Amino acid sequence: MNRIFKYAALSSLVVFSATAEEAAFSPYVTANGEISFPENFRDKMMHLGSWFVPAGGASGFHGVYTEPASVEAFRKNGQFPDGATIVKELRAHATGDFTTGTGVSYETAELKQWFVMIKDSENRFSDSKIWGDGWGWALFKPGELSTNASTNYQTDCLGCHVPAKETDWIYTQAYPVLFE
Repeated sequence: MNRIFKYAALSSLVVFSATAEEAAFSPYVTANGEISFPENFRDKMMHLGSWFVPAGGASGFHGVYTEPASVEAFRKNGQFPDGATIVKELRAHATGDFTTGTGVSYETAELKQWFVMIKDSENRFSDSKIWGDGWGWALFKPGELSTNASTNYQTDCLGCHVPAKETDWIYTQAYPVLFE
């Protein structure tokens, strides 16, 4: 009887450890590799920097965020750690004349979409079309935050990141906070 109890306790410990390991990788990734929208990311993450795209479908301000621990790790070794989450929030813009100048662009309240990347150097989800090249890739639209609109990172996401291939697919030159 004592052996059975020890086995049951050990089995529970193994299951708990696997669950803790999954949570340690990323709270935004399920056991089967689905990526969820990082709620309250503006409160929990650091702003790395912003892009401004003046025209086209991706026009607007692109504010980029990640966890403080991911910034600390990057500063130490020049790489994002596994589980690091990059969130790029795309907001519409307007232009007006202000005391600071004419034709000044500014963010509006209109949210257009969010891009989310999660670092995975171990290739944990190699059978998924939203994971590859060391990252999980997701796109979330307003009103549809429970659904990843990206179905294949190679066709939906990677094309925009090709120029940043040498910096692990991330345009680090726009994120001065990483190098402070």
